[in-house]
Amino acid sequence: MKNIVWIISILLFLGSCKKSNTLENQDEDIDEGIENDSIIKPNILLIIADDMGLDACPLYSEGEIQPAMPNLEALALDGITFDNAWAYPVCSPTRASIITGKYGSRTGILSVNQSYLSKTEQSIQQYINAKTDSAYAQAVIGKWHLSKNNDLSAPNDFGIEHFAGFMGGAMDDYSNWNLVQNGKAETCQIYNTTKITDLSIDWIKNQSKPWFCWLAYSAPHTPFHYPPSDLHQQNEAENTELSMYLAMIESLDHEMGRLLNSMDEDTRENTIIIFLGDNGTDKNVLQLPYRGRKAKGSIYQGGINVPLIVSGKGVSRKNVRDDSQISSADFFATIADIAGVGISQYQDSYSFKPLFTNEAIALRSYNFSEVDHGDDYRYTISDGIYKLISNNDKDDELYNLIDDPYETTDLYSSTNSDDIQAKQQLISEADKIINE
Repeated sequence: MKNIVWIISILLFLGSCKKSNTLENQDEDIDEGIENDSIIKPNILLIIADDMGLDACPLYSEGEIQPAMPNLEALALDGITFDNAWAYPVCSPTRASIITGKYGSRTGILSVNQSYLSKTEQSIQQYINAKTDSAYAQAVIGKWHLSKNNDLSAPNDFGIEHFAGFMGGAMDDYSNWNLVQNGKAETCQIYNTTKITDLSIDWIKNQSKPWFCWLAYSAPHTPFHYPPSDLHQQNEAENTELSMYLAMIESLDHEMGRLLNSMDEDTRENTIIIFLGDNGTDKNVLQLPYRGRKAKGSIYQGGINVPLIVSGKGVSRKNVRDDSQISSADFFATIADIAGVGISQYQDSYSFKPLFTNEAIALRSYNFSEVDHGDDYRYTISDGIYKLISNNDKDDELYNLIDDPYETTDLYSSTNSDDIQAKQQLISEADKIINE
């Protein structure tokens, strides 16, 4: 009898232990679920360099003299370098295409003289807020250039919760400029590249939920100059515009590294970083193989083919190059997709998020860019092999970018059947884009 009582007691004890362990495991699962839920949405850091073409980036073969950019190169080692990303040839249209997901012919933003984005347009920030029940904190820090300079509340009117930066396209002095924060202006005498980095660091540290930070550096836009000496490695004795320009890029990389290093380990690991040049290099510091007019402001490759590097959370492809066609308009759908909205296309924007994990995906069949110099509208379209340039119905051009990546041999009048067929197809597709 005593043995039976003893056995029953042991069984009851083991049962209570199992129940206790089960409850503990359930608690752990709940805790883990809470933790996973808190990190399911990655932070998004979009960094834009101003007037930095492929010839000014050490990750590309163009340009004989390149700046030291160890932080950007580290991002590329841990992510993807895109070789076929197109922007607009000047800054406002590129920024408008990112924030709206639309080509400039739909927003009316086709040049720096047409830079006043209508407040009827829906911004990427407004879209994400609406689709995720405001799951993201979001800010734009740095250069704006999408409204009149005296319209100080314009960024906030587009649903941007926090704006701190510079309203116009260029500043006269990087060490004496007008800082606008949520509609209020003050004079700032801290070096611009450093100050907007400080503002980004402070804003990110104060966030308690997932965040989207659009960080738009003014560097290396004119006026060309040497930044504070601790921010660059150039020899100031050279005193050339190219040396100054490269020094400004190096200062951007230095401060970008300081921003990334300021994040705690958990924040950094949960952040996806997208680095983009907004258009090609200024003609005054342009390097071969690009020449003269094939620079910023043009729809040649030197004006629109820009650096694009993606690294961080959710990017499993490491130290690879990708030749997929990417448009600056694609950033809208991509950022919304990263934020969990669950879309692959929006307006003229295609999400390239699938490329973060899979190289064998075709996103867009045609890349497109355009510019309007007053009454002189021009566009370019490419299928990834051929590129058509329409110069307002005069002296149109056709190039094979595989055989002739720097556009030296015009095939527009070619009698080759492949060239003729490609030209006709590109003209037809451009007509659909412009007139739909």
